[in-house]
Amino acid sequence: MTFLLFIVIVLFILAILDLVVGVSNDAVNFLNSAIGSRVARYRTIILVAAAGIILGSIFSSGIMEIARKGIFHPEFFTLTNLMWVFLAVMITDIILLDVFNSLGLPTSTTVSIIFELLGAALITGILISVEKDEPVSAMMKYINAESVLTIITGIFLSIFIAFTSGIIIQYLCRLLFTFNYEDKLKKYGAFFAGLGITSIIYFLLIKGLKGTTLLDPAMRDWITNNTLLILGIIFIIGFLVCFLLQRIASVNPLKIVVLMGTFSLAMAFAGNDLVNFIGVPITGYLAFENWRQSSVPAD
Repeated sequence: MTFLLFIVIVLFILAILDLVVGVSNDAVNFLNSAIGSRVARYRTIILVAAAGIILGSIFSSGIMEIARKGIFHPEFFTLTNLMWVFLAVMITDIILLDVFNSLGLPTSTTVSIIFELLGAALITGILISVEKDEPVSAMMKYINAESVLTIITGIFLSIFIAFTSGIIIQYLCRLLFTFNYEDKLKKYGAFFAGLGITSIIYFLLIKGLKGTTLLDPAMRDWITNNTLLILGIIFIIGFLVCFLLQRIASVNPLKIVVLMGTFSLAMAFAGNDLVNFIGVPITGYLAFENWRQSSVPAD
């Protein structure tokens, strides 16, 4: 038990290190647009992103199930085997992300953690099969093949959807603002910014709040039933704020959209990607707690 508790402590230490290298890897995803277009001072952009990360952590819908049973079938593993799998995953993830950061190469923390879990669980399953003298065909029973296939399909599908959406939205934006930019910005800038802010808040809050554990079911039902009313109010407020800032303070309304997008990306990152770094240690801790309350030997 002492050794297993030591592994749990090591997992949490590795989670902190993984957060450091992971955030430094993913921060460019939600900072590059704002910094590259110079919509505000660097300090302001960082503060906006930091606020998004804090709120995203608060409103997160909880730990994803991938580390628990999405990649492999935990019922075929002993607690000792599981702990070694989780330890290997965390060490590999830190080294991989740090190397990619040092070389300036892009990588996905979600893809990394998924395939690290798959690789560690697969080789552990093979070793268990060899130890039990099982046939080769039995080795794949340890892997949740259906879930793995669904996850990989979802990854490639998200890439295709992001690429296609980027083309369409960029085309519409350029179609609206390319010619006579300053004149069209005065006419349509506040309206376009209101639509952009409303769209961002819809996906960020309306969709995101449905999965959070901080709201009671009655509040979530009210939000669902009054979504159009809420979006209408948000659009009017966003439009009026951008219109007044544009007319009175000569603020470019598109800069507000970029800052709002930076905030929402940081919040989405905290609600989704931070789980990649702490999901495995949390799962190891839960497995240890469940085992400690049972009378089953760790091996």
